[in-house]
Amino acid sequence: MRRLFLAAGGLMLVAVPAQAMSVAEFLAKVNALKAKGAMAMFSSDVGVLKQEIDGASTAYRGDLAAEVAAGKKPSSCPPPKGQAKISSNDLIAAFEKIPPAQRGMSVKVAFAAMMEQRFPCK
Repeated sequence: MRRLFLAAGGLMLVAVPAQAMSVAEFLAKVNALKAKGAMAMFSSDVGVLKQEIDGASTAYRGDLAAEVAAGKKPSSCPPPKGQAKISSNDLIAAFEKIPPAQRGMSVKVAFAAMMEQRFPCK
């Protein structure tokens, strides 16, 4: 019976959605990694940041598909997935352009805004 309780508790932990990371939190992690220099490669935060951007990218593509499916003009027109050559430096620079007072927005919102600016529909 004890095993079942622990397994059920574990499932509950997995089912709880993660809180969206803000741009301020993202940039703080980036700056902390930069301060570590070459040792940053061994930090778990590298994976956390990559996962955050992957999630924002997936959500962005999903939102675009939903706009098109609803018959609306898409908010931006990026190239197919994998062809939009955006480096981590490009992404960080775009986030750093956000005024500090507005960096409480989620990475997802900031990523979508960057893509809309970078790939407007013609």
